[in-house]
Amino acid sequence: MGSAPFLGEPPPPRGPPRWLLYVDLDAFYVACELRDRPGLVGRPVIVGPPPTGPASRGVVLSASYEARAFGVHSAQPAVAAQRLCPDATWIPPDFAKYGRIAEAALALLRRHAPRVVPYSIDEAVVLPDVHSADSARAAAEAIQRALHDELGLGASVGVATSRLVAKMASDRAKPGKIVVVAPEAVAAFVAPLPVRAVPGVGPRTEELLHDRGLETVGDLARLRPSDLVRTLGGFGRELVALARGTPSEAIGEETGPRSRSADHTFERDADAWEAIAPVVEGLAEELASSVARERLRFGGVGVAFRWGDFERTQRSRTLAAAREGPAALRETALYLARQLWQAEEGAGGRPVRTVSVRVERLADRTQHQASLEEFEPRRSPSVK
Repeated sequence: MGSAPFLGEPPPPRGPPRWLLYVDLDAFYVACELRDRPGLVGRPVIVGPPPTGPASRGVVLSASYEARAFGVHSAQPAVAAQRLCPDATWIPPDFAKYGRIAEAALALLRRHAPRVVPYSIDEAVVLPDVHSADSARAAAEAIQRALHDELGLGASVGVATSRLVAKMASDRAKPGKIVVVAPEAVAAFVAPLPVRAVPGVGPRTEELLHDRGLETVGDLARLRPSDLVRTLGGFGRELVALARGTPSEAIGEETGPRSRSADHTFERDADAWEAIAPVVEGLAEELASSVARERLRFGGVGVAFRWGDFERTQRSRTLAAAREGPAALRETALYLARQLWQAEEGAGGRPVRTVSVRVERLADRTQHQASLEEFEPRRSPSVK
């Protein structure tokens, strides 16, 4: 649980900056399993459907760092991971266990700070009541120790005055370290990083930037914001601001996580709606329970199919108001999935390999929104 060197000095007082910590639990699913299997510590371990029998169509959910040294990574097909690391121990996932441990981790974080914003089952922003780099680092160290001693979990922590920079710092801190970035050190910190290291830069955006000779974040600093706005819209302006050391997001942003998703890979490609619909319903139920545990509401729903030929198509819908509970999510997900299926039927039809359901535009739930499902139906008096 060491810490990386501090990058820069705190800014001169013009009002103390608000520091935040981006806490990323290392190899979370694997860490949860190693608590029950200490004999596997230090060995290559993979959480996911074992690469034998029909489940071999599954993917890696999490891998220990010993397995990652062989090239294994999350979302990799199980059969490919088995070829890379044949001696790995495979453990089927236990999502109920991971949910319980994630809740315990969130409770622990809330003991250390007045404000905690979960971004996924294994990532959260922590806003401690501190106003100096040294105090922020001390808070990060205290959280690391508590997670290790009380829950047996390792964590990488990025510390900055911007969520975006803190997230990037947590990526550089893996595994188990702390990286602190002062406001005036942001430009120097991000300059050597590849553009793909910026959250939100996917393969297509990376390709567009590479086509213009822009390989690192530092390369973006020489551009005018308008140079990238034509290509990337407002995101281009944000990239240039980040490269110049002035990320455009508000300090201490607390908007919370953007989305959650769950997916299912069929043992055999599904070629009938009757096989797909119950899977969509089950994924919707799983997601509804997950966001409810985190006290969140969702404002959008998305569904994606990966077809038998590995092409992926998706549809999404923004809701008129933020919702919670399984009913709205299930209804919208089924509607979108049906649209995808019928559109493909009209084009000749392809079987479905994987179904994904996603909730978007997540926001904190300030009060419980009652659902009709919570109430027993009232019986009308019988007419005689």
